Formats: sequence, structure tokens, C-alpha cells
Amino acid sequence: MDHHIAKAPDAPPTRRDALRVAAGLLAVGAVPLTAPRAVAHSHDADVCTGGYDAEFETALAEAAAQFQAEWDRAGIPERPPGRYTLPLRRGFRVSARYGVRGDWLAGHHTGIDLAVPTGTPVYAVASGVVILARRSGAYGKAVTVRMRDGHYAVFAHLSRIKVRPGATVRAGARIGSSGATGRATGPHLHLEIRSRRRYGSDIDPVRYLARRGAPLL
Repeated sequence: MDHHIAKAPDAPPTRRDALRVAAGLLAVGAVPLTAPRAVAHSHDADVCTGGYDAEFETALAEAAAQFQAEWDRAGIPERPPGRYTLPLRRGFRVSARYGVRGDWLAGHHTGIDLAVPTGTPVYAVASGVVILARRSGAYGKAVTVRMRDGHYAVFAHLSRIKVRPGATVRAGARIGSSGATGRATGPHLHLEIRSRRRYGSDIDPVRYLARRGAPLL
């Protein structure tokens, strides 16, 4: 993780951030992580209650566009994704699975909710760059990482954010702590994987990680 960025976690990215990312992406690696196991399954507590978060989506779109423009100018080469890990290292309870039908704008739950006590360490699932690290509406305190394969990982409802926009992270690097910020009924990690930046491009996090050697369940 880049420890030399001085901006606050919710500050927008700067040209200096993007150029730092260009250098970091050439050097970042990854480490494996043994899978914790879900200890129970529930759908009645510790879940997301929010829908489409316009504030979050606008901020993410602006940050992603700015970073992409800088990467293009810097001529960053494509690199293999590297190894994948899991977002938690302790037992958790699946409080809401991906794809559950509901009142979300997408028509279904766009991630998976993993119930753990507030303050549980949360880790990056793959090497990449932090595009957004801030508090918004429904997602609460959230970190978005653009992974090397072009997918985006969103870690939401955190109690604490430990990375800053522009930081490069390795798989298994701590990015924050679980919580219940935003629209949530209790402490949990909402993990969302998007094939593209925009809302509605979500895919099943369990299948995504399992196919890359990191079985979540």
C-alpha cells in the first residue's frame, strides 16, 4: 500500500495520485489467503437496506474517468491479474446472498453481505488501485478498488477506511474495518464485484472469487 499520500480519504484524486498509480501498478504483487468459512446463513439481520446511491455513483464515475485519462497518458501496460484472496480472515455469517430479489434499482441485491462484528479487518481481494475511498449515502464508508483484470471491487458499510484514493494495494492488504455505516441494519461487509465501473454491471462475488482460486463459501 502507498503510505505517502497525504490527502484525506474522501478527497478527489489528483494528477499526482494518478501518476503514482502508474508507477505502483508496475510493481504491485499479490499474496494468497486461506479461506475462512461461513458459520451460518441468515436473511433477516445485518444486511443492506439502501438502493441506488447517486452520490456514490457520481463520485466513482468522476474518479474513474480521471484516473483512466492519466493512465492512458502515462501508457500503463496491461499486467496479469495475479493471485486472489478473500476479504475476511475470520468466520462470518452470510446475511444476504448475491442476487436476492428486492427493491434495489437493479432489481436484486448487487453484492453479498457477510455479517461480522464492527471493527473486523477487511482486505483487498486482488491487486489493484484504490479509485474511491470515502463516505457517501447508502454505502456508508466504502472503498472501491479497480483490479488488474478491469473489474471493480466495492467494500461497503465500513466503520473505518485505511487507504486513500490513488493507493496501489496488493491482494490481502488491509483496506479498512467492517461496520454498519450507511443504510444497514447491522454490522457487516457488503462485497460487490462489478465487471465495469457502472451500477448494474455487478456479477456474483462467490463465483468470481471461486473461479480465481479463492472460494468464499
